[in-house]
This record gives sequence, structure tokens and C-alpha cells, in this order.
Amino acid sequence: MIENKLKALWAEGRPAINGWCSIGNSFTAEIMAAQGFDSITIDMQHGALDYSSLLPMFQAMRASGAVLMARVPWNEPGIVMKALDAGAYGIICPMVNTAEDAARFVSYLRYPPLGQRSFGPTRVSFAAGVNYAGEANDNILAFAMIETAEALANLDAIAATPGLDGLYIGPADLTLSLTGGRLPPGFDREEPEMVAAIQKILAACKANGLRAGLHCGTSEYAARAIAWGFDLTTVGGDSRFLAAAAGAAVARFRDLTKESIAASNAKATAKSGEKGGY
Repeated sequence: MIENKLKALWAEGRPAINGWCSIGNSFTAEIMAAQGFDSITIDMQHGALDYSSLLPMFQAMRASGAVLMARVPWNEPGIVMKALDAGAYGIICPMVNTAEDAARFVSYLRYPPLGQRSFGPTRVSFAAGVNYAGEANDNILAFAMIETAEALANLDAIAATPGLDGLYIGPADLTLSLTGGRLPPGFDREEPEMVAAIQKILAACKANGLRAGLHCGTSEYAARAIAWGFDLTTVGGDSRFLAAAAGAAVARFRDLTKESIAASNAKATAKSGEKGGY
């Protein structure tokens, strides 16, 4: 089986930058994968896509060499196993609130005797190379999302779950849950209470030998997270990059044409004044 390059990267003590795909299109996925991300995650939970988009997106990104992962819609065995069979080398599972949730999630990713994954690696048996069944349990990454007050209360028990590889922080939902909606959802939290919660989750990862992941909105915040000790940071995603670049281009055009129109109007006014002088 082709090795999981994230594990190799971390073994060398290097952090990973993860890309995020929410647009259900193989071409946009291919573009994202060509930008040099260490891994790419397809968002099946909130993204505008489903399994019929997931598989061709994985196919389009295979040549990039990035580690391909998926965030599944929920902690449900069917979709976890189908995403793995399609080629995912890692699964990010949302709303893991208890140790029991975490144990069930891990069981869906592992073949017996370590779990209850059903055998039928339709595409990944070709994409991942030989001996997939024998090596998948050691290569597939299981990330449980910590994004609720309940999960934070059960943090130590969740982090101690056998077979779990890491915790992934969803700061938007975590903020909503911890503050009861007092603070708006969003990435790159600066509030002391939210920074403390993020660092508490990081500490639990370190104490249990887990990898720590954080969803970020900017490269600057992601770099801060890496300095804190995070192993993987997501920086933006396809839809946000598209909106930001398009918005910047339009805003720049408006500014430039406003200047041009102002200059043209001033010139016309000057000429009009010259004619009125005769």
C-alpha cells in the first residue's frame, strides 16, 4: 500500500497544511490539489457535494500526490466506509461528543480485529496499491472533531480512545456551543476564552500522543497554531479562495475606473471652461 505521507511528514517533525474542497467539481479539486497542499479534505458535511462528486474529485487529485481525506456528514458507518473505499486516506468526523462516539467512529475505519469495517475497497484497492487490506489499519487517519461544550467536557476520555489518530477543532461550532451564541461563529479566534479552549484541546492531544488539527481562515493564524504545537492546519478553502480573489478583482476594478472616470470628468470640465472663456 502507498504510504500515508502525512504520517511520514510528522515523523520528520514537520507540520502539514491542509486544503479544503467544498465545491463538488473535479476540475476545481484538481486546481486545489496542484497548489502544493500536503493534504486535501473534501467536505461532505457542509460542502455542495455528495458521494457522486467525491469519487471523481479523488480521481482528479490523485496525480498531485497530496494525501486525500474526507469530512463525512456524520458519525455513521455507511458513509465512512464508502469514503474510505473511494480512496480517502483519512476521515474527519464531526460532532464527536463522547468517548463512545469516538470508539464507534474508530471502529468504522478499521478492519477486524481492530474494528468493524466491511471489506470492499472498490476504487482504493487500485489507487492505494497492493496489500491494502493488510496495511490500511495502520495508514488510515481517524480525526474526531471537537466542536461542542459536551465534547470539551469529555475531552480527556475522547482523547484516550484507542485507535484515534487525532483531534480536529471546528472553531465556528465550538464558539457557538461554548458561548451559547454570545459570540458569532468564525475562524481565527482571538477571544481569551476561545484561545484557552483551543489550547486545552491541543494539550489533550499532546498528552495522549494524538495529532492536533485546526481549521483556520488565514495563513497568519495557521502559522501561530503551528507555533503553539498543532500538527495540521487548514487554511481557507476553494469557495473562500474563489470569493476572495473575485471580490478583490472587482474592488480593484471599481477603484481604478473610479479614478479614470474622475480624471475624465475633470478633463471635460477643464475643456468646457476653456471654451466658455472665448
